[in-house]
Amino acid sequence: MAIFVEQLLNALALAGLLFLVSAGLSLVFGILRVVNFAHGVFYMLGAYLGFTTVAVSGWFWPALLVVPPVVGVVGALLEASTLRFIYRRPPIYQLLLTFGLALILEESVRVLYGPTAKGIDPPPLLEGAIGIAGTLYPRYRLFLIVLSLAVGAAVWLFLQKTRSGLVIRAVAQNSEMADCLGADIARVRTWVFGAACALAGLGGVAAAPMTTAYLGMGIGVIVDAFVVVVIGGLGSIPGSMAGSLIVGAAQTWGAYYLPETAMVIMYAVMGAILIFRPWGLFGEEE
Repeated sequence: MAIFVEQLLNALALAGLLFLVSAGLSLVFGILRVVNFAHGVFYMLGAYLGFTTVAVSGWFWPALLVVPPVVGVVGALLEASTLRFIYRRPPIYQLLLTFGLALILEESVRVLYGPTAKGIDPPPLLEGAIGIAGTLYPRYRLFLIVLSLAVGAAVWLFLQKTRSGLVIRAVAQNSEMADCLGADIARVRTWVFGAACALAGLGGVAAAPMTTAYLGMGIGVIVDAFVVVVIGGLGSIPGSMAGSLIVGAAQTWGAYYLPETAMVIMYAVMGAILIFRPWGLFGEEE
């Protein structure tokens, strides 16, 4: 029972981190129809800026509040200055542009911070472990689970219950009609891209005390995030939640029982789901 509870909590903690990244990736595709290869770099940028904030302030909590908006502003500026001009171009232009932006941002981080990893200590309140069902489990990982649930609920409520969320959903479904009804399509796209980058930055800050901030950390997470989005359905927040849980469970239990084939299990699960629902669990058939 202790092993089961520990692995279950590990799966939930990993799913929480994946959701923070994949939710923004799903939003960008659902609204902008852009497959953003630079999304993982914003996750890495959040981790490094979190390190800087903690080093300057001496506290971890300000990093959770300050870094996501900063990363969101960086993303919004990049969208307004680059992506905005190629929406009507073939998808290959978007792929090449976002891949190039990822390289530029990662090299910029390398120049500013150097090649060595940067560690962040969790806040004193979340240090140590707590006893659960006969096992000691780190408090910080429990915090990640709670944080991801809170963020997921907030994003869903914003999209479903507010006027701004209604406008965003209208732009996602029919941008031409939304434009005719008075919606500022360019502004909506910029804000959505910035919000998606802010979510990735929040994930980076939250992950740093557990994984440290290091160059290339965005590459691994973006691959898993794409798998999550494909499983859950492009543009669906509930789909991102479900996909994160599936990928987190597949990786955690696979690494425990079959460590040599953990990644194979994740892709096998994705393939099995797509055989029966090619548009994802919560996606809509074209």
